[in-house]
Amino acid sequence: MKSDPRITPLRDGVAARALEGVEPAEVYLDPKPMVCCAPACGVHREADAASEQMDQLLFGEIFEVIEEEAGGFVWGQARRDGYVGFVAAAALARPGPSPTHRIAALRTYAFAEPSIKSRASGPYSMNSLVTVEAEEGRLMKVARAGWMPAEHLAPIGLFDTDHAAVAERFLGAPYLWGGRESLGLDCSGLVQQALFACGRACPRDADQQAGLGQAIGRQGFGRGDLVFWKGHVAIGLDDSHIVHANGHHMAVAVEPLEAAIKRIESAGYGAPTAYRRP
Repeated sequence: MKSDPRITPLRDGVAARALEGVEPAEVYLDPKPMVCCAPACGVHREADAASEQMDQLLFGEIFEVIEEEAGGFVWGQARRDGYVGFVAAAALARPGPSPTHRIAALRTYAFAEPSIKSRASGPYSMNSLVTVEAEEGRLMKVARAGWMPAEHLAPIGLFDTDHAAVAERFLGAPYLWGGRESLGLDCSGLVQQALFACGRACPRDADQQAGLGQAIGRQGFGRGDLVFWKGHVAIGLDDSHIVHANGHHMAVAVEPLEAAIKRIESAGYGAPTAYRRP
């Protein structure tokens, strides 16, 4: 069976140590874990910021660096969803203490001092992983970022329960290919972020997500269910409406399911390929 290059850390005869005895390579290297210290950064197809963004890292997520590249990029694998690609080295730092909280708000700012009037940085997006070092009033000091509102953070292990409701919070966010942040994301990025907020693992791309849960029929489709087309996925709000990040609206939008089916089919992408209950 051919391995999926999106999630297999192998290229030009170099592979991660975990692939030794699994995939042929000339050299196997031990990945070095690094943490994203920027609000978000792209995972690119090439060691070039102008190349295709295939995925994103959010603040606090681990990237396993396998090789350093000329031009300030590193090649490796995102630990959270397994995606392989190139990341700007300047966006990464050595890992510190384990995360204690996640960002539960859609987005938030970090303040330089324990005052909302001090200099702000960010914004930082939902599901970013943070380590709280101190607390003063309504603000919590986050390592490598600053002071964030306590009400925007949730302890690790405390999750949302309705991923459709989480997805609705992204309404109006611009469509961004390869995006996972609140400032821009694509269809599968929206699904992934919604499920992550509910403490559920989720792969990155729509075709990978089509293996989640169990198959259902159109007649059983309802809130929280997923509907797939070739290269696209949406989340059900009820039996007749969906929320999805899409190139037609160039944003996260709510749309009647039947209207979306007709529009997508007329655009040449065919009928839905699957309905799933994750």
